[in-house]
Amino acid sequence: MAPDGQDVTQMTPSAILPDLLALTRAAIPAVETVFDRARAIVRNAVTEDGRVSGALIEAHQTAAHGLAWLATYAQSLQQMQHWAEALEADGKFGEIEQLLHQIAFGEYLWQIYGGIQMNQGEIVRLQDLGLGQDDMRALMGPEVMTLTQNGNTQAARTRLVALMEDQAGATMFGASGLDEELEMIRDQFRRYAQEKVEPNAHEWHLKDELIPMEIIEELAEMGVFGLTIPEEFGGFGLSKASMCVVSEELSRGYIGVGSLGTRSEIAAELIIAGGTEEQKANWLPKLASAEILPTAVFTEPNTGSDLGSLRTRAVKDENGDYQITGNKTWITHAARTHVMTLLARTNPDSTDHRGLSMFLAEKTPGTDENPFPTPGMTGGEIEVLGYRGMKEYELGFDGFHVKAENLLGGEEGKGFKQLMETFESARIQTAARAIGVAQSALDIAMQYAQDRKQFGKSLINFPRVSGKLAMMAVEIMIARQLTYFSAREKDNGHRCDLEAGMAKLLGARVAWAAADNGLQIHGGNGFALEYKISRVLCDARILNIFEGAAEIQAQVIARRLLG
Repeated sequence: MAPDGQDVTQMTPSAILPDLLALTRAAIPAVETVFDRARAIVRNAVTEDGRVSGALIEAHQTAAHGLAWLATYAQSLQQMQHWAEALEADGKFGEIEQLLHQIAFGEYLWQIYGGIQMNQGEIVRLQDLGLGQDDMRALMGPEVMTLTQNGNTQAARTRLVALMEDQAGATMFGASGLDEELEMIRDQFRRYAQEKVEPNAHEWHLKDELIPMEIIEELAEMGVFGLTIPEEFGGFGLSKASMCVVSEELSRGYIGVGSLGTRSEIAAELIIAGGTEEQKANWLPKLASAEILPTAVFTEPNTGSDLGSLRTRAVKDENGDYQITGNKTWITHAARTHVMTLLARTNPDSTDHRGLSMFLAEKTPGTDENPFPTPGMTGGEIEVLGYRGMKEYELGFDGFHVKAENLLGGEEGKGFKQLMETFESARIQTAARAIGVAQSALDIAMQYAQDRKQFGKSLINFPRVSGKLAMMAVEIMIARQLTYFSAREKDNGHRCDLEAGMAKLLGARVAWAAADNGLQIHGGNGFALEYKISRVLCDARILNIFEGAAEIQAQVIARRLLG
């Protein structure tokens, strides 16, 4: 009910609250007040002798990770407000955008007050962060109360889905807020994905096939692998925002195709940030043109996200070159690539990240019969549920040769720092991939809900089905705006590990929820391998794990917030 007792569905035919932007604008300071109080309480709990203690953060892990999620929600609402106000200024804040905005605030404000879903089985509440009722009173102001009571209603969700049906075939539901150039890039890659990727993706997945080289060659011609590489090194020199758009639309077709550029992005970032001028001149043009395909070789068995504990060692030989010995795992696209960005320990006396170095380790691309022909290197495929188009491998190195000139930056001991400098871009790109996967789930589920008839009508006419579709669309837009914000921060030269981490954290959860709900809409058919949603569910699951598992991501965000 509205504050005056009037049913909100009678206030306006489209169920949009009056003075919506003023309401949402006024709600943001209340969230900031609660966040500031939560941060102060958690910081006090994890501080010892005037310093934030890693051991105490671990002891108070739920509170620390809850703070990360609270910060992510606060930033998400701020970015939705910026999006809405920019559209309003351009005369593009139409009914569908207003509903997306209203439902987003209505839902996320309620979750902040009542409990944020870190995942299906873990809900963090403000009391878990040490807040009492008095600390939560900022969320009891009239604007917040109006939005929580009347923002995410059945009427609003139903109207939103009706508008989505009217826009069937549109690239997305609601304006992205990006400029015309980026939308032109989006249209180009959306058309490509529809024509070349979507018709074949499910077969590639079911047969566990590598993405055809023809696709890689066509993407190379379209500039995917040199998108953000500077023009002086053969790239296009475009923004990280453009990378988001391209990754989003290709991943919407198939996450494997959307991820082809990830390794090139990581390799290029490593070389741009840490390489010598000779390394930049040699490697970047080849990466940009896809003359060489790279793979990232960082993770080891039994270490996971604890990169400081890596054991693979690189020892200088009598010629000054390096011999690599050790094991790596979860190496994507390892067989048919030409170069590995390989992290190894060059200081045998070290036990942490300070003894690690990064190498541009050259190898010969393999074949189906002999996937790893280079001397000193062996490998075996890891069979996986989804994310199949490039395959995953375990690798073994025994005296694998790397030329001295291929030590990144020409200086030992810098590998971990060099890798850390790539995390911002990698996580922004992963967030964009998550949005693409979520959008794919929405596309597939909405088409099925329209086509499938039960009890004399289409599934989409049942409120709980349409409600699922509405919330998919809302959360996709929230994750999209948070991701675009992190990309803008990166493009403007600002440190954005916090923002990139938030985008990845939320985007991965949104993708999994969309895929799970999409499968639920399909009912038993969704459990059948022949239906595309089964693939999307498998593909979505990896997003909460790679490029920093959700728990690690929350930990990193929390340490930044508390430090």
